Amino acid sequence: MKKENISGIISIVIVLLAAAGLAWAGSQGGLRAFGLPIFALSIGLAYLIQWLAFIPAYFFKTEKFFDLTGSLTYISVTLTALLLSGSVDVRSYLLAGMVVVWAARLGSFLVTRIHKSGKDSRFDAIKPSFLRFLQTWTIQGLWISFTLAAALAAITTQIKVDLDGFATAGLLIWAFGLGMEALADHQKNVFRRDPRNKDSFIQSGLWSWSRHPNYFGEIALWVGVAVAAFPVLYGWQLLTLISPVFVALLLIKISGIPLLEKRADEKWGGQVDYQAYKARTSVLLPLPPRRK
Repeated sequence: MKKENISGIISIVIVLLAAAGLAWAGSQGGLRAFGLPIFALSIGLAYLIQWLAFIPAYFFKTEKFFDLTGSLTYISVTLTALLLSGSVDVRSYLLAGMVVVWAARLGSFLVTRIHKSGKDSRFDAIKPSFLRFLQTWTIQGLWISFTLAAALAAITTQIKVDLDGFATAGLLIWAFGLGMEALADHQKNVFRRDPRNKDSFIQSGLWSWSRHPNYFGEIALWVGVAVAAFPVLYGWQLLTLISPVFVALLLIKISGIPLLEKRADEKWGGQVDYQAYKARTSVLLPLPPRRK
């Protein structure tokens, strides 16, 4: 067996073990349906959707509905957890609404983007390989499970607490993050639609304060979800508060900023104006441009 295949199998096994650990922790003290913890069932549903979508994706060698599947999974899993939980309190509806609104907004944006571009170059070398492509869909299941974990645990827990300061603070942080992410995406879209900006990089609006303001908004909104969920979590369920930490780690260290910074350096690294932009602009946190 090729090293690449062995590596892919090991990666999938590790991802599934991580998901199993999360499912166990989030299920402690949670509601049950069909004799099983609703939290664990929800995690299983997230993976099932990815694997079912992988079949036609691999057959047709396409990534065009990868992001759409991810967004629909967030919505489907959240609504299923609400339905299975039976008597649901206002905090659960609030958290579900936060997740669904975010997923619908981001999903429609990503689907529109790939429809216009026709492809996602990140998948070019992955699509032909069964294991590598399956690994990508499986990792998306992990991404969904961990980012959704705090909200999902709060929706399915047996503890119910009236709306409080945590709920209000969480909603405000979430709204701030969602607004920043949406505005950053809109500004980049407007910039790219202008023919004069072809092959140029954006350095205006929020992008003059941060090289990745959309990622900052993404991290902030999941912090808001975790804050709103916190009062009803206890014991092992508290491990689900890793949600925003997981998002930040992936975006800052693994799949987000490092890849985009590398791609930008390859494309504009030799340009004086791009080097000046990097020198004066924060990587993530929105800060006033540095002056020499």
